Amino acid sequence: MAQPWAKRFYKSAAWQKCRRSYIAKVFGLCEHCSAAGRTRPGYIVDHIIELTPENINNPDITLNHENLQYLCLECHNRKTFRKIGPTRDGLRFDENGNLVKVE
Repeated sequence: MAQPWAKRFYKSAAWQKCRRSYIAKVFGLCEHCSAAGRTRPGYIVDHIIELTPENINNPDITLNHENLQYLCLECHNRKTFRKIGPTRDGLRFDENGNLVKVE
């Protein structure tokens, strides 16, 4: 789901046009799966350089086909959530698999 500061951009005619043209360019297929020799339909046009409040108005980031990739849901979630670790700061798993505070 889009961040509140990005909702206006994702509803814009410019983004909708860019998104449609990009999907057509990659024939509607997930680019990560295609690179791995699989054929899966794409699901999400993803920004390689993630959008931030600082770059949301920069068309070189937001509307540039070079900064886009079309991904299936599985590839998108793998890319998006791999940067989130399995625990919160100050916690870790011990040798027995128990969640413990880092001291």
